[in-house]
Amino acid sequence: MSGHSKWSTIKRQKGAKDALRGAVFTKLGNAIAIAARGGTDPETNFALRLAIDKAKASNMPMANIQRAIDRQKDKDAIQLQEVTYEGYGPGGVGIIVECMTDNVNRTYPDVRAAFSKHGGNLAEKGAVLFQFNHLGMVRVEEKGDNVLEAAIESGAADIVDEEEGTVIYTDPKNLNNLRTAIINSGLKVIDAELGYVPKELVRIEDKETARKVLRLMEALEDLDDVSNTFVNFDISDEILAQIN
Repeated sequence: MSGHSKWSTIKRQKGAKDALRGAVFTKLGNAIAIAARGGTDPETNFALRLAIDKAKASNMPMANIQRAIDRQKDKDAIQLQEVTYEGYGPGGVGIIVECMTDNVNRTYPDVRAAFSKHGGNLAEKGAVLFQFNHLGMVRVEEKGDNVLEAAIESGAADIVDEEEGTVIYTDPKNLNNLRTAIINSGLKVIDAELGYVPKELVRIEDKETARKVLRLMEALEDLDDVSNTFVNFDISDEILAQIN
């Protein structure tokens, strides 16, 4: 398995900065509201529990979290829907864009414009998705044998070391069990989610293409309706240092 591309780390760093400005609270609230459709009790609704955990990790106030949950009970509240777009960026990299929106007629043109402005284009449904595996992912702070042992005992499919810890992959149906087992083992879980992991990485070797790709990804992430992005490119630290 190829594992996370460099964008995963860059995106988390950007998300941390956005969280300081409260810029991610709307997206987190939307994720909570949609998850709450499966039940408003996080003890029995695993998707809601994950959404709440992610919100807490970004220091979203509990009052905001509760309001997002209560939106599910409000018949007059604007209804959100989940939509996924696929596209290609500069260098032929594959991109999956997950959105939560109350108006697809607004979201689609916004996503399309971001691709067009930064040298990419939207693709037909399924044109990019086949290049990824859909997996559960648990990220922990620690590295080393303790993580490996806990992951193997919990039915992990793969383990990848990152700069900020370790990512443990599993079948989507096993995510709840894996997360619980990792927590019970005493390891610190940073986050857990379902996502798309590239089967193969597209290596970007020149800084101009890298700059264009990162500008496209930042433009997509800055859209209010975009909840998550997944890519199959990788950029070396050397190239990143030249464009930062």
